Amino acid sequence: MLLDVDGMKVYFPYDFIYPEQYSYMLDLKRALDAKGHCLLEMPSGTGKTISLLSLTISYLIAFPQNLGKLIYCSRTIPEIEKVIEELRKLKSYIEKETGEPANITGLALASRKHLCINPEVNKARDGKVIDSGCHALTASYVRSRAQRDDNIPQCDWFEKFDLHGKEFPLPAGCYNLDDLREFGSKKGWCPYFMARHAVLNANVVVYSYHYLLDPKIAEIVSKEMKKESCVVFDEAHNIDNICVDSMSININRKILDKAKTCVTNLSEHIQRIKESDSNRLQEEYNKLVTGLRQAASSQDVISNPVLPKDILEESVPGNIRTADFFISFIRRLIDFMKMRLTVTHAVQESPAGILKDLKNRAFIDRKPLRFCSERLASIIRSLELTDVGELSPLVAVANFATLISTYLHGFSVIIEPFEDKAPNIPNPIMYLRCLDSSIAIKPVFSKFQTVVITSGTLSPLDMYPKILDFHPVVQSSFTMTLARPCILPMIVTKGNDQVSISSKFESRDDPAVVRNYGKLLVEMARSVPDGMVCFFTSYLYLENVVATWYDHAIITDLQRHKLVFIETQDDAETSLALINYMKACDRGRGAVLLAVARGKVSEGVDFDHHYGRCVIMMGIPFMYTQSRILKARLEYLRDQFNIRESDFLTFDAMRHAAQCVGRVMRGKTDYGIMLFADKRFSRADKRTKLPRWIQEYLLDSKCNLSTEEAVQITRPWLRQMAQPFTRDDQLGVSLLTLEQLNSRENIEKAQRRAQQTL
Repeated sequence: MLLDVDGMKVYFPYDFIYPEQYSYMLDLKRALDAKGHCLLEMPSGTGKTISLLSLTISYLIAFPQNLGKLIYCSRTIPEIEKVIEELRKLKSYIEKETGEPANITGLALASRKHLCINPEVNKARDGKVIDSGCHALTASYVRSRAQRDDNIPQCDWFEKFDLHGKEFPLPAGCYNLDDLREFGSKKGWCPYFMARHAVLNANVVVYSYHYLLDPKIAEIVSKEMKKESCVVFDEAHNIDNICVDSMSININRKILDKAKTCVTNLSEHIQRIKESDSNRLQEEYNKLVTGLRQAASSQDVISNPVLPKDILEESVPGNIRTADFFISFIRRLIDFMKMRLTVTHAVQESPAGILKDLKNRAFIDRKPLRFCSERLASIIRSLELTDVGELSPLVAVANFATLISTYLHGFSVIIEPFEDKAPNIPNPIMYLRCLDSSIAIKPVFSKFQTVVITSGTLSPLDMYPKILDFHPVVQSSFTMTLARPCILPMIVTKGNDQVSISSKFESRDDPAVVRNYGKLLVEMARSVPDGMVCFFTSYLYLENVVATWYDHAIITDLQRHKLVFIETQDDAETSLALINYMKACDRGRGAVLLAVARGKVSEGVDFDHHYGRCVIMMGIPFMYTQSRILKARLEYLRDQFNIRESDFLTFDAMRHAAQCVGRVMRGKTDYGIMLFADKRFSRADKRTKLPRWIQEYLLDSKCNLSTEEAVQITRPWLRQMAQPFTRDDQLGVSLLTLEQLNSRENIEKAQRRAQQTL
């Protein structure tokens, strides 16, 4: 249908539209008109992706001078592919309406692991090995040597693309990863470098968050994207954690030992170069005098630009310009870090404290440290090394040095004598943790005119502008209009024995609480058909509870009604459990999946229709509050943004709880039960932090239930939901035709005019 959104013609490739989709488009257009950033929360399963694409592509067609490109960032490969498929439908609809080809090019971009078609390179499964193998065949110095020596291998796909592919733009169309590989195979061109080249001219680019937020990747892939672009971060409820992780580094003894070996190998290589080709190092030295930018090559995958641009224009300090001096410098740095790892108790220091210690003990100044990562990349280019994968430990050390000397605020260094996975075995680890998520995303807000942060679980919305340090021009949370009450949220606070249930530390090991959790699961499994998902607060809590359930024969009772599958920390085991869980649901046997909040299942898997009729959140998924890394971040948020520790912890826990229960609802024809099993959920400070579309159906009468009361509410509700439900039942309420939308809009306009008159 053709929509009129605030006076602009919008192409929408479906015959019906949800009311919230239209409201979403209105607010998105307001943000584009204002050339500002926005924060939009839209319920799961209500067509957020096509709403975004329809409005932005229509805006791009209507106002090409104001908007040049849509950069769509998503988290996983399946989600990226889904965006391209929706764009394909939209493009076909535009061509049908206009009667002429739509000059729209949209493509997905992923790593070499997903796009490489060279059989000698992509036979490796590890992404870093594939990157290293690609670099060994495509680096500029490798290719120049291959011109002189026919025995040096090259990548034919890259050579053909470099020779012919750059001259011909990618034909208009929508390309997912399979399409790019197929097109590349047909032309004999490398799909990865073809996509990298095409993103500059494409109207829509779909890729991972890290292509914008990780400075090491963003500099290579996204630096030439124009300001007149709209950036969308979809499923962005965890965007602050992604920002923090992209700017953090962990160093242990194993990494330092490998880095020391790398330094020795580099030193030997430098000596060989001196004997055979001393001019090469002298040329590099001359370039470094004028600035690192002059020495850099856009082709290299080993560049580590964690430095601000103004610093890159400076000349490199004299004491690390020559290769020998730099090798000596980095060796002293590694020795210092090894010395600092000799601890028997946890240590926390600021970057300034580490820099002072470096000055006093290793006689290393701050300024040369800032250039470490780029200086190392320059040496690797000059030495023409091909196996860059083996140098990753040394790259990590150089990045550590650059970050700690560049950012004195917003970072903390924490040295732990034991690793989390083996708390009894001494294995010191040094964490350089970014505490300020705004550091990574600030360049994105500054560079692009409109940034859209959107998800189904962003509540409370006012927290994100604080922790990301930006000012949205539009900030909205939309409800879900329903023709029937297909969401049943309930809060169970006690068992049938009236003992309160909670996962808080004081009561989580109470046998009565664990037993009541088990009875709740068994009773719901007896009443609910098909699939059920039960989320725990941590893997440890899941293991302890299941062990107790085995001892009390609760698992045996549960298996009388459904098969039981368990998520583990092993990805392969979890994938197998998911496959068998879905098979059990498909065959009518029914199944229960025991999973963990913040795990793979809670973030990337949708349990639509019979795969998830009920989800139980057992406890509130608070972060581990004894973590020194978390304590450091909470202290920083309190001091810099005036955010209380309890407010941030509750915000984080509730967004993850909402994300877990939201897995069960994937559309308006779907239906599901959302059970919050913890007495603390009934408190106002917890309930009010749930998304608006859940709060509206969480009635006061369903906020303090026992197990039996929850079952009594569930059974008649399931009978109601099992009745036939067609599209006609939704029309005019939760699903609108164009005529109904226009009629509703006219009524709302008349009401607004009446209010203004009064």
